[in-house]
Amino acid sequence: MTLKLALKSATLAALLAAGLAMAPVQATTLRWAAQNDILTLDPHSQNHATTNAILQHAYEGLTRYNSKYEPEPALATKWTYVSPTQVRFELRKGVKFHDGSPFTADDVVFSFGRIKQPQGTMSIYVAGISEVKKIDDHTVDFILSGPNPVLLRNIADFFIMSKTWAEKNKTANTQDYKAKEENYASRNVNGTGSYRITGWTPDQRITLAANPDWWDKANASNVTEVVYTPIKADATRVAALLSGDVDMVTDLPTQDVARLRGDSKLKVLDGNEVRTIFIALDQHNAELKYSDVKGKNPFKDKRVREALNIAIDREGIKRATMRGLSLPASIMVAPGVNGHTAELDAPIKPDPERAKKLLAEAGYPNGFEFQLSCPNNRYVNDEEICQNLVSMWARVGIKTKLAAEGFATFIQKVQNFDTSAYLLGWGVATFDAQYSLQSLVRTRTTGADGNFNFGRVSDAKVDQLVDAMKTETDVAKRNAMIREALTRTRDEYLYVPLHHQLRPWAMKASVTTLHRADDRPAARYTNVK
Repeated sequence: MTLKLALKSATLAALLAAGLAMAPVQATTLRWAAQNDILTLDPHSQNHATTNAILQHAYEGLTRYNSKYEPEPALATKWTYVSPTQVRFELRKGVKFHDGSPFTADDVVFSFGRIKQPQGTMSIYVAGISEVKKIDDHTVDFILSGPNPVLLRNIADFFIMSKTWAEKNKTANTQDYKAKEENYASRNVNGTGSYRITGWTPDQRITLAANPDWWDKANASNVTEVVYTPIKADATRVAALLSGDVDMVTDLPTQDVARLRGDSKLKVLDGNEVRTIFIALDQHNAELKYSDVKGKNPFKDKRVREALNIAIDREGIKRATMRGLSLPASIMVAPGVNGHTAELDAPIKPDPERAKKLLAEAGYPNGFEFQLSCPNNRYVNDEEICQNLVSMWARVGIKTKLAAEGFATFIQKVQNFDTSAYLLGWGVATFDAQYSLQSLVRTRTTGADGNFNFGRVSDAKVDQLVDAMKTETDVAKRNAMIREALTRTRDEYLYVPLHHQLRPWAMKASVTTLHRADDRPAARYTNVK
């Protein structure tokens, strides 16, 4: 399962030497640890934050985010609206893939076809684009299905792959991760980005080396090698930082944050994350899987969904489990996302007695049983949160069987609809609520709509609002649509939002980096003294 080094040792040494030459100060290694591994190296397969955080170093889009989360040029240098539904992108000349081949318009057209394949989960990033047309070797036109107010934000994660490389290695098709498929791109990388991924041993380490041929010579980082280590155990991860075995940890155990703040050899970089932790419920199947209810699905009843919501003490989870590092949630987007307001997100107050009455009205006076699927190595205290829910729901008569496992196998079950309810965290890569509403709440189709709606929620009013906001360019009108869709999602209890994560990172005092609300540390913003 180990990825062979993409470069022979002599070549790698030469690359590192070149990286040293281009660095503004002495070159060095960044040793970074967090709790979970990537899922794949295929850039069009899995919309998973850790995977995207690593792959952003090797693969690039036509746009990218600057330090203020504003879109800026990347593989495209300029874009012009020929009409509201036709956007011309001028591509950066002289860019090379890591294998030395030139980047051209053919690669953009090819990557568009590849990312849209239904076995992947990345099509949200090209939502609203009907076609990509090659004009010449360094010009493409995006033909849109309608005006697209978030186009430049979406395509920052539309990573470009080499057409020639993919076809040569028989990997023109996106990996089908849920079917446990492997392909050449799932174990090998050939992008245009600032770092080359030189090795991946699953659950052990990922290595990256600076790309001396990267087009962006303004890179201010002195990091010429990155070693990423997934360390599931909280205590082990913190011990690695305290002993100096790693330089930076971005998944801090909540119970250790105060201690780390007090260590003079370390510093803690505070910041919120635009990620909401929630429970999704199967609202599709006629009979609920893994339940003692036969012949029907209790989650189709709004009263049951409301009971599940109001049985939860979110402040209690914040206080006892998250040690204050969460914001109790009632809507599906976090502060920092366009569409979020404190008024909409007023926390849901626990009311166990009303929950019992609602369950009785729905025909479950003695409650019922179902299974809660939960990852145990992905989000802050994920399994502990699920254990809290089991206890809180038991107080209103609901018996919950907890099935906790590693994220890699957990997400395959979720994507194969093999759950009755599951915990997930959703980060908003575009910093706009349409991304969440379209991915999670809109009725599932074969495209971007509902591509992460594995509970198969379906609400005609939300669908209408999401479809309208996709093409509404009047900011006030569009924001009103977002508000209404978020409100309806909340008031119909289509999901069970728990909290928005706060995300402090800890590092050696010698490390400087930029906290990213999308939870994607970037080596190009990092220096190690």
